[in-house]
Amino acid sequence: MTVLTRSLLQWLRPASRGSDEKRLGPAEAAFERGHYLEALKLWKRASQNGDAEADYRIGMLYAENRGVAGSIPDAAVWYDRAAQRGHVEAQYQLGLIYLYGVNASLGPSRPETWRQSSAARLGDSASDVHHLIFPHGISFAKDICAAFRWISAAAGSGKADAQTILGNLYSEGQGCTKDFAAALRWYLAAADQNFAPAEFALGDVYYQGRGVLVDFAQATIWYGKAAAQGHVRAQIGLAFMTLKGMGLPENPTEGARLFQSAATHDDPIALYNIGLLRLSGKGVAKDLDRAETALRKAARKDYLPAIQALAEFYSSGADAEPDLREAAIWYEKAAERGDVQAQFFVGRFYATGVGVSPNTRQAAKWFERAAENGHATAAFNVAIFYLNGSGVQRNVEAAIKWFERAADGGMSAAQVQLGKLYSTGAGVPKDQEMASEWLSRAAGSGDPDAKTAYALFMIHQNASDDNVARAHSLLAEAAEAGHPPAAFQLGALKMGKFGGIADKLGATPWFTRAADAGHVEAQYMLALLHLDSTSGVGNARAASSWMTKAARAGHAPAQFQLAVMYCTGYGVGLDLAEGVNWYEAAAEQGHKIAQYNFAVMLRSGQGRAADVTKATEWFQRAAERGMAEAQVALGDALMSGRGTAQDREAAVNWYRYAARQRNEGAVRRLQSIGGDGALTPYTETLCGTMPNARVSNNG
Repeated sequence: MTVLTRSLLQWLRPASRGSDEKRLGPAEAAFERGHYLEALKLWKRASQNGDAEADYRIGMLYAENRGVAGSIPDAAVWYDRAAQRGHVEAQYQLGLIYLYGVNASLGPSRPETWRQSSAARLGDSASDVHHLIFPHGISFAKDICAAFRWISAAAGSGKADAQTILGNLYSEGQGCTKDFAAALRWYLAAADQNFAPAEFALGDVYYQGRGVLVDFAQATIWYGKAAAQGHVRAQIGLAFMTLKGMGLPENPTEGARLFQSAATHDDPIALYNIGLLRLSGKGVAKDLDRAETALRKAARKDYLPAIQALAEFYSSGADAEPDLREAAIWYEKAAERGDVQAQFFVGRFYATGVGVSPNTRQAAKWFERAAENGHATAAFNVAIFYLNGSGVQRNVEAAIKWFERAADGGMSAAQVQLGKLYSTGAGVPKDQEMASEWLSRAAGSGDPDAKTAYALFMIHQNASDDNVARAHSLLAEAAEAGHPPAAFQLGALKMGKFGGIADKLGATPWFTRAADAGHVEAQYMLALLHLDSTSGVGNARAASSWMTKAARAGHAPAQFQLAVMYCTGYGVGLDLAEGVNWYEAAAEQGHKIAQYNFAVMLRSGQGRAADVTKATEWFQRAAERGMAEAQVALGDALMSGRGTAQDREAAVNWYRYAARQRNEGAVRRLQSIGGDGALTPYTETLCGTMPNARVSNNG
């Protein structure tokens, strides 16, 4: 029902038929009783006699679907008749129809739904039926010029609603040339009638300085007048100004009261702001439950800032425990509405399984959406997905595109990745110039990781004195900025990794700096330096400490060396049980010497109960990785049937593999096998009780 119709009907009240007809006339009385067809007949008769009010009332019946098939186009025809006869309300309603237009819509009892259904049933004859039921169609095109003309006519007759809308049209230049002065005149004309929307519009005029100087004091006066009449948006505007002390003294309590008053009308902006105030306790008692309720109400009205605030509320937990499942729900709602940061967060949720079940496909989708909207980190992430084929089909070309997008957004990590890809030719033509350009650009941003990558690139390209010196400078800058990998590479540089004489003493401080920061490879290298009696820093206790840290971090060579230390009692107390445990840890990660030593200890029952079958399995793992000693031990097991089924042919094959590596034990075994395939007794112990139970710098 239109505003105009509501105001018109407010004063119509039920009465007896006799009194109705006397007070309202027969047509109005019939309408009041709900006898719409009777009213329609009477109004049509009056219309034939030139009664503009009758034309208007018939238009109202079509607009409100009373006694006739609801149709705005038909209503517009009758409003036009009344408007042409000078009927102010009809001019206003017709102006609104032209201003907004009407699209054919689908849904229960909607004309378009009926039209499609009847077309399917009646075929070619349906158009005749459609024209009979809806002679003026089921949609109405916008016509801003016509809207301006009719609203101007109603405004000129003093209708406050029309005067306010005409002010809006002049302010926005719709159907006319933009004219702030004319807009101000029409707003003032409506405000003279105490029309709240006009008073609110005047508040906006002075707040924004539309055709006048910005005047917050005047803005608060007009907002205040409209707010006093219950105008919700005016209450919100006044609340903002009161909170910030714009045009009147700052008063958080009054600002909160105004927001709360507007919130009682379920306005999403008011609900959002009173929710924020209750979260912070500004101007109102802090109340997380009521804050959550207000934000949720606003969010359910699809108000994006409230959706964002609710997501943040649940993710941070405020003064309570975070609810990441609920946070993920609201972040996804914000993401669906185009919030770029939320799209990135949702991608991260699905990538890490926070608040949702892990789903790389969904993660890739949301990262790509955020990337398409200019989010550099999301572009980098989706590039990684394409590069690795995670959640999407592997596509290096797409990865390059997104790395470049992220790189152009200033993300040095993407620039580094591009440098590495072009340097190695991984999925792109190898191009050292392009690699150097990207890495140099990244290093120029000051990023320590980029400086480290560029330094290593230069050395690998050309380990000239100049390049090494420049690389050393870049690595030192990165290390001084607290980047552990740079400190580690400086240690490696001092150790002669890229040429030159090894300076073990000079490498130690850099390895120590990286190791202290948790760099596992540095911890391992530092442990080796402390094990080395020629390093100048030999210290068995320090070696065991650093080796233990690296081993506990999952570093397989460190686990192997620590096992050797426990099995020999070097730097730690002799403890075969602890030694076999560390051999097993390294063996599980594929360290072949650890696999072999673990098998030897299992076979002989050292540090753990003997288990020949399991020992043979580990001999086989090490043998398959090409270790000659393990191949011989596996051949022995197969030859004797100890710990596995006897298989002399397989045994001979394993001896041959080992013999090709010039393993003397394998050669002797092959030489000792007689023509009947029997193995001549051979009593030499292949590798002793603890093969390779020594400190090794080779891992």
